[in-house]
Amino acid sequence: MPGALTAADCRFDGVRVTRQAYVVAGWGVGELWRAGTDVLRHESPGDWEPEGDDDELVARLRSYFAGERADFGDVAIDLDWCTPFQRAVADQLRALPWGEVVSYGELAALAGHPGAQRAVGTFCAGNPLFLLLPCHRVIGADGIGSYGSSGVAFKRRLLRLEGHATL
Repeated sequence: MPGALTAADCRFDGVRVTRQAYVVAGWGVGELWRAGTDVLRHESPGDWEPEGDDDELVARLRSYFAGERADFGDVAIDLDWCTPFQRAVADQLRALPWGEVVSYGELAALAGHPGAQRAVGTFCAGNPLFLLLPCHRVIGADGIGSYGSSGVAFKRRLLRLEGHATL
């Protein structure tokens, strides 16, 4: 959660985890949690105070929120927490290009688990890497679907940013 810890860095069993905030005009402040170069968590921009220095990934995130086509497929992320099913879903999410959408059922089939659309929805609702595993590009068979704690309005805003004016 944004602001949950006050220190920019903390350590867990010898692993240094760094919290980095970044400002995006018109969107608010986002947050990255990293262990070395691997991204552990990515919080969406919101209303809270930033800390941390800018870097190349932050520049790419700002470009994305400015409406520029961005691909985050090369960003190192930690997926050790994933079950084999979750990893298959995550891999397919990373392969979804800017501006493309799939249904929860289509994503389940692409991940090798046809019929598991509800499990895909559960994974997406708890996704800690919202742009790096772009769950906003997954929609319901009969409408936009939900978007976890960020809400449907935020999902629509991301989809509109990528050219989906009607969703």
